Amino acid sequence: MTAPPHLTAPGLDEDGVGHGFFSRVGGVSKGAYASLNTGPGSGDDPAAVAENRKRCAALIGVAPDRLLTNYQVHSPDVVHVEGPWKDNPPKADALVTKTRGLALGVLAADCMPWLFLDPTARVIGAAHAGWRGALAGVLENTVAAMETLGADPARIRAAAGPCLRQQNFEVGLELLDAFMERHADTEQFFAPGARDDKRLLDLVGFAKLRLRAVGVAAIDDVNVCTLGEREHYFSYRASKRDGAPDYGRNLSAIALL
Repeated sequence: MTAPPHLTAPGLDEDGVGHGFFSRVGGVSKGAYASLNTGPGSGDDPAAVAENRKRCAALIGVAPDRLLTNYQVHSPDVVHVEGPWKDNPPKADALVTKTRGLALGVLAADCMPWLFLDPTARVIGAAHAGWRGALAGVLENTVAAMETLGADPARIRAAAGPCLRQQNFEVGLELLDAFMERHADTEQFFAPGARDDKRLLDLVGFAKLRLRAVGVAAIDDVNVCTLGEREHYFSYRASKRDGAPDYGRNLSAIALL
């Protein structure tokens, strides 16, 4: 079994903690899903997805059935996890735990994956945040949920994984209006687009602002664009441009060992 390549964040490199931001390379899936597709909700062969997730779990340091991901719905909702799912995964977009041996994972193909650690309280979190989830407060809610387990925002370390970056994140003016209505200081994250009715959104910059607003100062960023490096990462926008009917998902995960 070949270990898939992955990125790590310096702030999350702690004894007794495993984590990784995985690329699309190093798996067994074929075609549009080649090769490390970790999304059970895709149309890929379930056996291939299971093998891909097994490889990621092994690298992080947990058993395959203890790599957990939600049924993601672009919500602000967070789930406190104490063990593997007994039934279907809950509909939510973030996970937190202080239980050892569980890997909290998020799946993304342009949306932001964020991983969190309070090394003193031994609390971890993982959040999936597209623009809807980020605007709705999923990152702030993840920090709040970690606090209920004993974490302190001043100690929490956060890291952003591969996602769609500003140079490729073209949006309409209606999105600028939606952000400005919720947070008046967010126009700074919308650069001019190719046309007057378009803007380029720095969603990661917005996310960092919201995390700092709730007391998280230690923030890492792998600074990878999924669309800009489509040969290494799954990208929803790349798949749409190609006319593909479906797309794979990149995994980001963290575990207390």
